[in-house]
Amino acid sequence: MNYHDQLSSNNVPMQTKTKPIHEVRLGHIKAAVWKNETEVGVRFNVTLSRLYKDGDSWKSTDSFGRDDLLLLAKVADNAHSWIFAQSQEEDNGAKPAPARSTAQV
Repeated sequence: MNYHDQLSSNNVPMQTKTKPIHEVRLGHIKAAVWKNETEVGVRFNVTLSRLYKDGDSWKSTDSFGRDDLLLLAKVADNAHSWIFAQSQEEDNGAKPAPARSTAQV
């Protein structure tokens, strides 16, 4: 592939689409978790969306109705729990495990 093939129709270089590191979905509500490497370590961001069908194609929006809010909260809670677990694993991986006593009573 040459450089010309990597340009969009308006001669702007195309960027590779990144995918979320994790997704949580309950019904039509979805959370996408994004991992960002920073100078101070890993940061996670979450985007929330509602999926809906428009004719034959599926679309998404960041607008939620009254009846979506409880499910939205549950999806956000699950995303938070997943991010927290990742942070715990990272912290445990970076620190040596505490020494355990092998003495028996």
